[in-house]
Amino acid sequence: MNAPMNVLNFQPASLVKLVRARPLLGTLVEIAATGADAQQVQLALASAYRAVEQIHVLMSYQDADSDVSRINRDAYNSPIEIDPHTYRVLRAAQLMAQASNGVFDITVAPTLNWLGYLPRHANSPRASAGANWKDIRLLPDNRVRLDNSLRIDLSGIAKGYAVDVAIKALREAGMFAGRVNAGGDLRVFGEGEQSIMVRNPAAHTQTIPLLALTEGAAATSAGYYSSRRHQVRVITPIINPLTRTACESGRSVTVLARDCMTADALTKVVYANPGAALPVLKYYNARALIVENNPLTHALHIFDSSQN
Repeated sequence: MNAPMNVLNFQPASLVKLVRARPLLGTLVEIAATGADAQQVQLALASAYRAVEQIHVLMSYQDADSDVSRINRDAYNSPIEIDPHTYRVLRAAQLMAQASNGVFDITVAPTLNWLGYLPRHANSPRASAGANWKDIRLLPDNRVRLDNSLRIDLSGIAKGYAVDVAIKALREAGMFAGRVNAGGDLRVFGEGEQSIMVRNPAAHTQTIPLLALTEGAAATSAGYYSSRRHQVRVITPIINPLTRTACESGRSVTVLARDCMTADALTKVVYANPGAALPVLKYYNARALIVENNPLTHALHIFDSSQN
């Protein structure tokens, strides 16, 4: 008598892998999927891209009709209902702000406006001095209200969430393996080893191998292409919410976590305040790798939080 077949582990002898790339989320989003036949894989890729497009539309700062713009424009006057996706990201952002003692804060949009990293909207209310994440009130039934006039920006966490929903779509479509890479925000399953490479902060044409990812997520934040000179400093669009100033260029931060939304947000916490980030990383069971150049010796140094 034949042994019963384990359906969960069954894979056809011949699998089809397809890779596609599209501009979304302000970057190039590459999605790879492996399934039983070409039509199934194509449908899975289409479903994953629809999921990313939905997050792009809901959480765009630039789009006047997005949930983010509606919150910034209307939520101080009265509670507004938002999409469940946006509510989940806001909830995660509030938990990250609490865990990091405010080092992660989505209310830094006015600073990004002032520095030219985000556009100024003519109909946006003026943000109150001292407004922060504690002024965002999440209510039942996917509603949100602001206790102070402020402007949020979800670019520090929404890209990672978009990667997660794309991975979910691939899994639900029956894919045996998948990979989603959105400009440095990466999540994989069943793909084998994926090499994580980062650029040398002092020489952007040089790449540095960090590790191999077999399951889970990784996100990287750096100022390779977004840094600019402001007064006497070279800055990035990563803001330290406690000082409301832009972080200087010169380091690369990669965080490994169970999901990409968490990894994405944690890169900002680590970049803004590396010395105080270890308890937050431990709280989320995450690992950070910081690549820096010694300004005096120009020697490359890689700090691994798992060794501390």
